Amino acid sequence: MKNLIAVCIAMVLGTTQAAFAQESTNRVDAKTDWSVFVEDNPTECWVVSAPKSFVNTKDGKPVAVTRGDTLFFVSFRPGTNVAGEVSFTGGYPFKEGTTVNLKIGSASYELFVDGEWAWPASEAEDAKITTSMKRGAEAIVTGLSSRGTTTEDTFSLLGFTAALEEAERRCGSE
Repeated sequence: MKNLIAVCIAMVLGTTQAAFAQESTNRVDAKTDWSVFVEDNPTECWVVSAPKSFVNTKDGKPVAVTRGDTLFFVSFRPGTNVAGEVSFTGGYPFKEGTTVNLKIGSASYELFVDGEWAWPASEAEDAKITTSMKRGAEAIVTGLSSRGTTTEDTFSLLGFTAALEEAERRCGSE
């Protein structure tokens, strides 16, 4: 999965469609700000987006930092009964013992961290988040790095519902 994600990251962050097409053959669709990917053997589908904006602060002051790829995903793996799994990678190791906050409209969710990744605690929470994402305009993800930098990434939700429906259609249960 991590190799697939690395390829996906390169594709999402690519600047032109031509470069994008040369790097991968598993991007099957794009819906405004969200891309849809499909992988076979085992079957896996995911939607992904990069942030539209971000702010990095330390001690309340903006700072310049070097981060890896920052992406927000919803994944489907029918072979293992995973449907609508939400995940976020911040491009840096999160501070141990912290959580990442996800805000969509007036709803707020807590994501648990493991290295550079964060996930909701349960499938029920995944479902609540994806419902909020379908209804919302943007998602704001706030995390704390292992070096004490607070990051706030803002993701557009334009095209999310259409992308999610495409991934669900392609990765129905096996």
